[in-house]
Amino acid sequence: MMKILYLMRHGETVFNVRKKKQGWCDSPLTENGIYQAKVASEYFKKMNISFDHVFSSTSERACDTCELVASLPYMRTKGLKEWNFGLFEGESEELNPPLPYGDFFVTYGGEGEEEFRNRTVKACKEIMEQCEGVVLAVSHGAFCAQFRLDYLLKNNSEHRNRIGNCCIFKYKYENGEFTLLGEISHEEQIKTIQTNLL
Repeated sequence: MMKILYLMRHGETVFNVRKKKQGWCDSPLTENGIYQAKVASEYFKKMNISFDHVFSSTSERACDTCELVASLPYMRTKGLKEWNFGLFEGESEELNPPLPYGDFFVTYGGEGEEEFRNRTVKACKEIMEQCEGVVLAVSHGAFCAQFRLDYLLKNNSEHRNRIGNCCIFKYKYENGEFTLLGEISHEEQIKTIQTNLL
């Protein structure tokens, strides 16, 4: 049976604005981040998309976004957490090595890229195996990127463009496999809302 997963990144946070690495550490949503989450909520309403199940990373920034987007009770899930950057948590993004990161953060107590990517797939599969219908999962930028990269690599393509706050990915889940159906940026969400209001 086909199921649908809407996987989205949280809204803008204080650390996003300050260009600080934010994996397992946390910072609150900014006013703009709250606005982005409200736009995403309106987008789902305008598109007549309702959820049967809702999940969120255990990080506060994801939970706060989730509560602004969906009215259903949600399940906090550790598997949806962001990449663990070890000792680089909360440090300047200027300290990042060149992409791909590979096992760089392992030396500093964090996760390796392949280990993290496997976690993204495991978490999303576990969610979809236990649920029917349409699912919303609120997570993080690198999480969404690595999950998308796993799908693209299996299909002999690669795409590493930056994922904006509250970007939404739509996946079909059928016979244990994900298919990427679409990617809706915050800007596209605004356009959709404005068009439907005309």
